[in-house]
Amino acid sequence: MGGAMGLKQHKIACLATLVLALSACDPARQSEASLTSDSSVQASDNIPRRPDGKPDLNGIWQVLSNANSNLEASAPKAAYALVPGDFVPVPDPQLVALGAVGAVPASFGVVEGGVIPYKPEALAQRQRNQENWLTSDPEIKCYMPGVPRATYLPHPFQIFHSDSAVFFAYSFAGAVRNIYLEDPGPPPLDAWMGQSYGYWDGDTFVVEVTGLDDRTWFDRAGNYHTYELKVTERYTLLNENTIAYEATMEDPTIFERPWTIKMPIYRRLEEGFELPQFKCVEFVEELMYGKYRKGREVELFGQDGN
Repeated sequence: MGGAMGLKQHKIACLATLVLALSACDPARQSEASLTSDSSVQASDNIPRRPDGKPDLNGIWQVLSNANSNLEASAPKAAYALVPGDFVPVPDPQLVALGAVGAVPASFGVVEGGVIPYKPEALAQRQRNQENWLTSDPEIKCYMPGVPRATYLPHPFQIFHSDSAVFFAYSFAGAVRNIYLEDPGPPPLDAWMGQSYGYWDGDTFVVEVTGLDDRTWFDRAGNYHTYELKVTERYTLLNENTIAYEATMEDPTIFERPWTIKMPIYRRLEEGFELPQFKCVEFVEELMYGKYRKGREVELFGQDGN
């Protein structure tokens, strides 16, 4: 009896996994982007407002999705870095010991329309990025994530909002952004977090970001951009604890047209919660510079060098 029941539960679990995988791979199905469609992005009458009447964006916020794994819809897989196996691709030997911790969850996608509109010749670089994820993703090396990736990394961020200033502080890598409230003109140089200029469009806070370093990626799936990228973000406070977030990417070098991602951002509600610092530079010192460390040879090869 117990064996039959266990077999039935196993079949149900397998069917559920199959349905999830198929829905994640079908851009035509509902994506997370549809949850914040134009028709639903409307501020409530009860949102908190500052003395000047503008929505109050102050708080610690976090995205709860798998957008950092892949902006497009994708099925789960064994690892971000795969190598050929006897029958199917298997995790890179450096990731095998991570087991399920190193596996990739399904993503329902946050791209409006389902697919990033790369020019055909630009897709080859994304494929190379995917194949070399373990050595190429800037997140692994704790480089600042850029925009919009900083928003949907699996780490919280804080918005400081006053009458005269708006400032974003991110947990990951200690990244920050000062939002200019008067147009500063073209950025003097490219930077990891770019240059941000913000203004209000009704109850929506719009931020135009330019001057982004082309070494940042959009996600762990190798989606990328060039130095010509311009990101236009829109933050709309739907209620006290939810922001509708949109970001439109323009990069005529590699994209056929502008494209948009959409997702909700949620307030962290734990009592006394403060923005945690994940200054990961010190955590990648061994990865980046371990080969220069005194004693490294002994650890690898033993006292006799063998």
